[in-house]
Amino acid sequence: MATSGSLVTRKYYNFRGIDTREGEISLNRSPDALNLYKNYKSSNMLETRPDMELLSSFDSPIFGLFFYEVGSTNQLIVHSGTKLYKIENGVKTELTFTGFTGMIPVKSHFFVYSNILYIKDSANYLKYNGTTLSNVDGYIPTTSISRLPAGGGTIYEDVNLLSKYRKNTFLGDDDSTEYFLDAQNITDVSLVMVNDVEYTKVLSNPGATEYTVDTTYGKVTFGEAPSKPDTDGRDNVEITYEKVNTENQSMIMNCKLVAVFDNRVFFSGNPNYPNVVWHSSLDDPTYVSDLDYYNEGLDLAKVKALIPGNNALWVFKEPSQANTTVFYHIPTIDAQYGKIYPSSHSSISTGCVASGINFNDDICFFSDRGLEGISGDITSEQIVAHRSSFIDSKLLKEANYTDMILEEWNGYLLVIIGTHVYLADSRGVSNLNGAYEYDWYYWELPKEIKTTMVKDGVLYLGCNDGLYSLTSNGDVNSYWTTSKDTFGYGNYQKTTNKRGCVIEAEGESIDVSVSTNKDAMTLIKTFTDVSDYIVARIKKKKFKDMQIKISSTKPMKLESIMIEAFIGAYIKR
Repeated sequence: MATSGSLVTRKYYNFRGIDTREGEISLNRSPDALNLYKNYKSSNMLETRPDMELLSSFDSPIFGLFFYEVGSTNQLIVHSGTKLYKIENGVKTELTFTGFTGMIPVKSHFFVYSNILYIKDSANYLKYNGTTLSNVDGYIPTTSISRLPAGGGTIYEDVNLLSKYRKNTFLGDDDSTEYFLDAQNITDVSLVMVNDVEYTKVLSNPGATEYTVDTTYGKVTFGEAPSKPDTDGRDNVEITYEKVNTENQSMIMNCKLVAVFDNRVFFSGNPNYPNVVWHSSLDDPTYVSDLDYYNEGLDLAKVKALIPGNNALWVFKEPSQANTTVFYHIPTIDAQYGKIYPSSHSSISTGCVASGINFNDDICFFSDRGLEGISGDITSEQIVAHRSSFIDSKLLKEANYTDMILEEWNGYLLVIIGTHVYLADSRGVSNLNGAYEYDWYYWELPKEIKTTMVKDGVLYLGCNDGLYSLTSNGDVNSYWTTSKDTFGYGNYQKTTNKRGCVIEAEGESIDVSVSTNKDAMTLIKTFTDVSDYIVARIKKKKFKDMQIKISSTKPMKLESIMIEAFIGAYIKR
C-alpha cells in the first residue's frame, strides 16, 4: 500500500512496438513512435530506420522491378511508366521490340521459368532472355490427331488461350484431296507439311505440292491427294491453322494477379471475369488450356489475392453476400486428367478488401478490420485470427488503405501505403484475446512508394522519380514516447526524483522531453555525442501521469529509460 514519501522506480525496456489503442497500455509499448524498429542483425535495441538512397533517376513512376540473374547476365529490369529498362553495369537501356506499344502504367509482375524472365501487366505478357524482349509465343497445341481427311480422329490437346494457332494431324489415304480441320470459320492456314515436306498455299488451281484454303468450312484442298503414311497409323499430314478469338486472348492478357505455384503459373484479376482463376500447363508458362480454369464461388465478387502457402494456393475474394470469401486449391491426381486443382471453399466469410501475403508461413490478408491470419489445419475448419490490434486505429484511417503494397523484409511484413509504412514483426508476437498478434512499428518515408523488391537483404523502392534503396545512414527524424505512466498509483500525486532519469542510448544528438497531465510536452535538454547513457534531470511535481519522449533528427539507438518518483497525497481537482 502506497504511503506519502514512498519511492517508485520505473524502467522502460524490452520495447515491443507501438500500441494505438485507447486506454492504458504496457510500459514497453509506445502510443506514439516514429521511424524506429529493431534491427535484429545488430542488437535488440530500438534504432532509427535507414534513409532512402537514390540509385537511378526515372522520368515516370516505377511500377515493377526485378533482378534478373542467369549465368553471366546480371541485370536490373525496371518498369517505369510505359517503358521497360535494363540496368547493367550502371548503364540504363530501354527494352523494346517491333510492334510493342508499351507497358500499362500499373503494377507489373515478374517471374523466371527455365532461365527466361516473364513480365506481366494488365495487358501485356512478355518474355526476356537477357538480350531480346518479345511477346510470349504461346505453345501451339495439337488439338486433333489421327484424323481422316473427312474429319474424326482423336481429341489430343486443348486450345491454348495464349495462342491463335492450332495444329491437326491426319492420315493420308492416296485418294482424298479435301482435308477438314476440327474448327470452322478459321482465320487462315499458316503451315502444311506432308511427309515432312512443306507445301505452298495458292489462291486457286493448286499443283502437286500446293493447296488452297476455305476458311469458312475449315477446309484445305490439295492439288494431289497426299499418300498413305509409310508407317501404318502414323500421321503424315500436319496442318497448322489460325483461329483468332479476341475473347480468348483477353482472358489471360487482362489479368492483374499472377502467382507461381506447383510449377505452374496462376492468373486472375480479369475485370470481365472477376471470380475466375486460370493456370498454365506444367512447367510451361506459354500454355493455358481453355479448360484449365476455376470459378471461385457462384457470385461475381472479385478475386483480390492469390497466395501460395501450406501446400495450397489460397484465393481471397472481396466481401460478398455469398458469405464465402476464401478458397484454396490443393494439387490432386485425377485418373483421367492428371494433376488438377479443384477449388474448395473454407469456412471463412471475412472478405479481403486489399491484398494478402504468405508472411513467414502465416497466410494473411487485409479485411476492412485490419490484418487477418488463417488458423487451423487446411483439411479441417479454418478460422480467422486477428493480427493487427495494436495498430488498427491508425492503419484503418489511411485514406488509401485498400491500395497497399506488401513486402517481406528482414523478418518484417511491410505494409506500405503512399509514404507510410507499418511493420509487423515476425519475431515479436503477443497473445491477445486468445490469438497471437504481431508487434508493430511505424515509419514515414520522404517519397511515395509505388513498388518494392528485396535482394540480398536490401529493400529497393520504386518511386515517382526514381529507384531507391533503404541503405543510407542519413538524417531521419525518429522518436519514442512512453505510455502515460501513473507509476502504479493512479489516485496519488507524484513528484520526480530530481536526481535524474537515466537513459541508455546512443546518438549524435538526442532530445529528452517530458509531459504530464498538467502540461504539454516540453524539451528538457539536448544531449550530444551519446555513446552509452545520459542523465536527464526531470523536475515535475504533483502530477497524475507522465510521458517521456526520446527523439533525434540523427540516427539513434534506445535501450532503456529509468526514472524514479515519490508518492504524494491524493489527487485533487
